Amino acid sequence: MPATYDDAKLVVQLLSWGTQMGLPEAVSAVLADDFDPDRASANDSDVRALLSFGETIGTFVKHDVLDRAFADDLWWMQGTWAKVGPAALRLRERLGEPRLYENFEALAGGSVSST
Repeated sequence: MPATYDDAKLVVQLLSWGTQMGLPEAVSAVLADDFDPDRASANDSDVRALLSFGETIGTFVKHDVLDRAFADDLWWMQGTWAKVGPAALRLRERLGEPRLYENFEALAGGSVSST
């Protein structure tokens, strides 16, 4: 199904929310040459912002609230997950919660589907 005007409206709201949560700065920090995914913590505000945003997008896609192709055109989920995913996986293991950030991970890996 192609993206709709409702998708576009939702994306504009998501972009506004992202700006409010400091997402542009978080992206800059995570994409910096000195960012180390193997040492990053899910408690770091930049990592946490990207994890929250990615999980929200992944959940919307999973539940057919947002068109997958549209989301893929807008955001580089694979690259972002590669940077912050290791921190999410460590937190998931520490808390014993396998569902933590699963929708972001699935979207980055290409396996998000409708429920």
